[in-house]
Amino acid sequence: MIGLQDVARAAGVSPATASRALHRPDLVALRTRERVEQAALELGYRPNVLARGLRTRGSRTIGLIVTDILNPFHATLAKGVQDAAEAQGYTVLMFNSDEQPDKERRALETLHGHLPMGLIVVPTARTRENLSVVAGLPTVELDRASGLDGAHTVMVDNVSGAREAVAHLLGLGHRHVGMIVGNLDISTARERLQGYREALEAAGLPYDDGLVLPGDHREQGGRLAALRLLSGRERPTALFVGNNEMTVGAVLAARELGLEIPGDLSLVGFDDSRWAQTMSPALSVVSQPTYDLGQLACQHLLSLIAGQSLPGSVRLPTRMVYRQSTAPATVLA
Repeated sequence: MIGLQDVARAAGVSPATASRALHRPDLVALRTRERVEQAALELGYRPNVLARGLRTRGSRTIGLIVTDILNPFHATLAKGVQDAAEAQGYTVLMFNSDEQPDKERRALETLHGHLPMGLIVVPTARTRENLSVVAGLPTVELDRASGLDGAHTVMVDNVSGAREAVAHLLGLGHRHVGMIVGNLDISTARERLQGYREALEAAGLPYDDGLVLPGDHREQGGRLAALRLLSGRERPTALFVGNNEMTVGAVLAARELGLEIPGDLSLVGFDDSRWAQTMSPALSVVSQPTYDLGQLACQHLLSLIAGQSLPGSVRLPTRMVYRQSTAPATVLA
């Protein structure tokens, strides 16, 4: 790992001068400062910006990486984490991975330079490998599980929530229930698909691959998947959608095709939100205790930092919210 002494040697100055050039540039001559900055850039030097503070009072910083800060679900998770951290005198450094493993790894590398006391991460598909960047750092995985052995996770019971949603649609008489699922390299998508399959099995119905399409967790992915499902000759009469962003896309697709909800299509989404409550008709959803998830993940992490022994996995229950987007199945002309 490149250190300050390496930068000083390359620039032909003392470590003290190199330090002043990088941290107190007003105290160093312009040419010397430029020489030090150029050496640091060429060597890829990343200073531990909190090291001085650690020597005197200790870091009170934790990291948080979410996958889509524009998604209200992730924004609410972050709010829960931040409130719990501030209540205990901690600062949260937040990063957004955009579901991109490479971006997640860069966030971990940046965070590593700030010497945090712990990390909360909503995993991407390669978090298990990426966490090697901060090996040994107390870490809690939030909403999803990376599959890392011994990881501490805080999630909801995705299987039960999905099973209840699909059972509701089946109970209304729907026999062609489609699903828009997230990327199956993400644990929540796999678990919600499992719940979908279990509900079909309990009702004595076969699983049909043609009724399940991926939507990549985003609005546009949900829209394209819904257009494909709903444009076929034997289209489903009901849809279960794996997250709130894909649900938006499914609603837009139904409108593009001139389908009325719930007259032509019953719809249940996973995640609640204000728009789901206020749109017309209001959407039936599987509601998660999102803010509580964030708070609990932070409390869990602070307990790990304090050296306490905790269970590896915590699951909170979901709640089915019945609104106006579902109705009994009718025979289509």
